[in-house]
Amino acid sequence: MGEAFIFAANAVLPIIILIALGYLIKRGGLLGREFFDAGNKLVFRVLLPVMLFCNVYKIERLTDVKPAYVVFGIGAVILIFLMAIPVCCAFTKDGGKRGVLIQGIFRSNYAIIGIPLAESLFGEAGASAAGVMSAFCVPLFNILGVISLTVFNASGEKKKTDIKKILLGIVKNPLIIGTAAGLAVLGIRAVFEANDIAFRLSDITFIYKSLDSIRSVCTPFALIVLGGRFEFSAVARLRREIVFGTAMRNIAVPVLGLSAAYLLMQPLSLSGEHFATFVGVFATPVAVSSAVMAKEMGGDDELAGQLVVWTSLFSTVTIFIYTAILKMIGIF
Repeated sequence: MGEAFIFAANAVLPIIILIALGYLIKRGGLLGREFFDAGNKLVFRVLLPVMLFCNVYKIERLTDVKPAYVVFGIGAVILIFLMAIPVCCAFTKDGGKRGVLIQGIFRSNYAIIGIPLAESLFGEAGASAAGVMSAFCVPLFNILGVISLTVFNASGEKKKTDIKKILLGIVKNPLIIGTAAGLAVLGIRAVFEANDIAFRLSDITFIYKSLDSIRSVCTPFALIVLGGRFEFSAVARLRREIVFGTAMRNIAVPVLGLSAAYLLMQPLSLSGEHFATFVGVFATPVAVSSAVMAKEMGGDDELAGQLVVWTSLFSTVTIFIYTAILKMIGIF
């Protein structure tokens, strides 16, 4: 028991400390909101794509990717999305709140917290597995987010879904680009290996070292920026929705997702690095970008912002518990 909690603390607490550092830096007046907003753009447009590229590039072979692992992750997210619709419709009649709550249930902060958490839990193998999953989860989260906020909005009216706009947004997403570039380079490397060509991207030392330096900066900077953008502005009128959304995101979804993965562990040949990724997919808080999307698409952006804050706060405890349990049962 003690060993499991020490393991969980070593994996989770460094992430929490960096988030807290960012919050204290802002509260202390050392850096203002403008810096953290600009930092968020830098993380999203440059640092995260490079980190995803490097994580995918470190996969030894494309054949090492287990299709069953990816299919399970995608299927579980879609199933959670479908289950969230009737649950949220029964919980509230407010269309703007319904869309935000549905998005808050299925959409995790996978890119900023999930991927570094997977690396913290299972090293480079965890980071590589998480990088591969990001190629599928990132576009899936965006597509399902658009659907939930299109069908349910503050006006109560259905909006016409622009498929071309959705697809263009996916293609232009920096996280998708970074992951796709990594997969493309892996494909080129496979062709080189098939033709007995020894050249690798890592042989161009100055480029590879530069990319790796950017990758190493991404995680700590992104977490500090996330903490700096925290806003604790409790709203009494949203207390019921906040409690519901937080309980669903931090308790119901991780328990369902991780339990299903454990039950299917043997049939799907899942291992520690896969569970490290699943913790990132199912147990991390609501994505920060969900609040921005809610505001742009007619959802209750105030509720969306509160869900980001409170799920992030409570995840400091719940992630610790899930990680400790997985360690005790021999997954990590």
